[in-house]
Amino acid sequence: MSNKGRKLPAEPLTPDEVKALINACSKRALTGIRNRALLVVLYRAGLRISEALALFPKDLDAQASSLRVLHGKGDKARLVGLDAGAWAILQLWLDRRAAAGITARAPVFCTLQAQQVSSAYVRTLLPRLARRAGIDKRVHAHGLRHTFAYELANEATPLHVIQAQLGHTSLATTDRYIRHLNPLAVVETMKGRKWGL
Repeated sequence: MSNKGRKLPAEPLTPDEVKALINACSKRALTGIRNRALLVVLYRAGLRISEALALFPKDLDAQASSLRVLHGKGDKARLVGLDAGAWAILQLWLDRRAAAGITARAPVFCTLQAQQVSSAYVRTLLPRLARRAGIDKRVHAHGLRHTFAYELANEATPLHVIQAQLGHTSLATTDRYIRHLNPLAVVETMKGRKWGL
């Protein structure tokens, strides 16, 4: 059944579900190593699929642990950070692709023939990996972005920092983005209230 035209609610994944999804990728096959790196960048940098697939090696700065998104939504550029654990998984793919003879002229996430991976490939990959990982939720690239935002909100990351990382032009957009995810802080605050009859 097609979801075209329907807006389905975001279902953030738990940390264990994200790990299971990433671990459903092969650790030996070159395409599996690439797919692991792609999922990690989507999840730990909060990139849109189009932004991740448009990255080139020149856009990566290992020393600064940063990625330069040149064509974000509205064709706006931004600099985003990536944690050391995520960078290590990305670096493994970069090392393996270099060893396979793929030059820096190819996109970061490319086929073994140095062509850009298509978003259609990723749209079919994620549900397949989710089934392999035993995840019953609807799993898609944008869901990893929602999961990232959800985690940042629960870590009490300032809203303007989340906004800058996600590339939202308006703080109100980021607020709406996070509010409907019902961060755990809301539930925990309500649970902690004292009342009795």
